[in-house]
Amino acid sequence: MSKFVGIQFRKSRKVYDFDCGHFVLNKGDKVLVVTQEGPDVGCVCTVPQNGAEDNSGRKLKKIFRVATLEEIDRYEKDCQLEKDVYDFCYKKVKDRSVPMSVVSVERRFDGSKTIVYFTADGRVDFRELVKDLVGKFRTRIEMRQIGVRHQAKMVGGLGACGRPLCCATFLNTFAPVTIKMAKKQNISLNPSKISGMCGRLMCCLTYEDKFYENVKKKLPRIGKKVVTKEGEGKVIRQNVFKEIVTVLLDSGGEIEAQADEVKESSRSKERSFKKKKSKRSNH
Repeated sequence: MSKFVGIQFRKSRKVYDFDCGHFVLNKGDKVLVVTQEGPDVGCVCTVPQNGAEDNSGRKLKKIFRVATLEEIDRYEKDCQLEKDVYDFCYKKVKDRSVPMSVVSVERRFDGSKTIVYFTADGRVDFRELVKDLVGKFRTRIEMRQIGVRHQAKMVGGLGACGRPLCCATFLNTFAPVTIKMAKKQNISLNPSKISGMCGRLMCCLTYEDKFYENVKKKLPRIGKKVVTKEGEGKVIRQNVFKEIVTVLLDSGGEIEAQADEVKESSRSKERSFKKKKSKRSNH
């Protein structure tokens, strides 16, 4: 059976799985792989494991070969160059008062160009900054503006849960996140509670959204008049995980009941019918 290892690149904290092929690898080995951006050297950061498919069943890309001493030397020089470019660019941004924040620097392994990633509130004139960088390092410089979510993905850190950021570890794409998802999950709408390090809504709000959506279809909504074994009342709370609703009885007491044990009251049905009829007549 084929084996795979986790490969980590200097420009990312994320670990990517690659098929070992016929190579026998250990943690710390440097290997040459072919990525979407071209060839690059990565470091093996996990022990080989059985299997050569990812969670979606797609076959993993194979490691091209073990890196040579010359490639490792170039890799280490590129790491140093990235640091030098970052430090120089950071200083020039401050000296020239350019309204941007330098996030990261990436050097293509083939030496074709060096990319400077930055964030800014709007469009920025960085022509003079590029001239400074080209004059200093004698290489092609590309300035690439990114959003705050991509900044968090590149920089990394710990989330409110105490674990490394999802975007920096396993998320490949950013799914749309809305405030409606937080409301659906009965989460406090305090911005400090539902915002990630990037200042945007936390990506993890999407993980259970479908579950809440499907279960809530089975539960009578809050405020709905229902009929229970103890009499009629109004739904005041929902327990999504247990599929239980709390009903405030017209007699004044409270009871908990399974969703399939309560029925919509006739008065509620009549009001719903009138609303639908009114909407049809308006159209």
